[in-house]
Amino acid sequence: MNPPSYQQQTRDLIDGLKAVCASNGLGNDGNEYKIIVQTFLYKLLCDKFAHEIKRLDPKLAQADDWIAAWQKLPKGKRRDLEDALPAETPILTAEQLIPSLFNRQAEPGFARLWDDTLIAIAAANSDIFAIKTDDGEKVPLFDRLSEYVTGSADKRDGFVRALFNKLAAFSFERLFAQKYDFYAALFEYLIKDYNKDNGGKYAEYYTPHAVATIMADILVPADQRGKIRNAACYDPASGSGTLLMALAHAIGEKHCSIWSQDISQKSSSLLRLNLVLNKLVHSIPNITQGNTIAHPVHRDPRSPSKLRQFDYIVSNPPFKMDFSDFRDALDSDANASRFFAGIPKVPAKAKDKMAIYLLFIQHIMASLKRGGKAAVVVPTGFITAASGIELRIRQKLVDEKMIAGVVSMPSNIFATTAPTSPSCSSTRPAATTWC
Repeated sequence: MNPPSYQQQTRDLIDGLKAVCASNGLGNDGNEYKIIVQTFLYKLLCDKFAHEIKRLDPKLAQADDWIAAWQKLPKGKRRDLEDALPAETPILTAEQLIPSLFNRQAEPGFARLWDDTLIAIAAANSDIFAIKTDDGEKVPLFDRLSEYVTGSADKRDGFVRALFNKLAAFSFERLFAQKYDFYAALFEYLIKDYNKDNGGKYAEYYTPHAVATIMADILVPADQRGKIRNAACYDPASGSGTLLMALAHAIGEKHCSIWSQDISQKSSSLLRLNLVLNKLVHSIPNITQGNTIAHPVHRDPRSPSKLRQFDYIVSNPPFKMDFSDFRDALDSDANASRFFAGIPKVPAKAKDKMAIYLLFIQHIMASLKRGGKAAVVVPTGFITAASGIELRIRQKLVDEKMIAGVVSMPSNIFATTAPTSPSCSSTRPAATTWC
């Protein structure tokens, strides 16, 4: 019988981690996603480090205990290997790797040992892996995960031992040669259970892979692939980053940088994992957790009062939500050019139906470089509205020749939408027309 595929092994690991959480009272708990995502990320980073060290010194790959063989190398040789690691590789010590901790799991206080290890890894790799909030604070790579388990120290020790029994079952080392579609399917499986917040608004975190691929194909036609260099790609409501990942793979990970902002802590955490999975670690410092509409952080470095301009923008922004708390603050001279078509008023009833997507569209138009390209998901009503902010935005798109076409999406393709949702694609002047 053939051994399980990498994809099945990975799914089994995810299922196993979720089962451990459930058996410790954390199933569907608000902190479960943190444990699953960060434990999975710890596994990835450990195996990535092992993969790169063995690649640099093939003799280590042949050793029965590669960690012991690595530690026996002269200090200078170990330092040379570590210095030669690719920039996206985490800095780890032998004691922080899964096999080393696995061998210590019988020790009392094992949960605290793992928590301390996670915090140390986060601190040592802060420059590479930390994301920032819109006020400049860093969001570390890891939390003290065992502390989400209520009960005695013995119970937390048992919880972490159970996690390690899952982590040590197989290695991801050969996984790093896999292609994008593998990671897209893996990521979708990883977060599929975290769609229950806010009444099941899964689209807050994830845009279907098929939609992301269509949008990337529109923006980067086949005849342009492999020819684009140094492209800055942006999503002002990035969620878990599916649109950005598809775009980056169409352009080429080495030939683009990813920029994003999203108000959701969960989304930012998932996006960071997505960047690690998809060989885009170099863009993690460009990821911001914060309110894009009220506090856009990506500014022109030469003129900070202006928004940074991007070559490509993709977005599936939230369509409607209550932003009445900061609505009036947006109506200022500083925002006059950004929100040229106006800011939705606060309705007497149903504040949660304020059309915030209209602000995102205007923000995207202000952030798109001349000659740049954008693809944005919008509700059908944007196309059919005969007056108001919608009409003024459409008029500007037409007058300035920014609109290239509209692609109608099937009904129910997004988890939060019942009616048909078109994807409105736009370009600045001089950009290629798609349809």
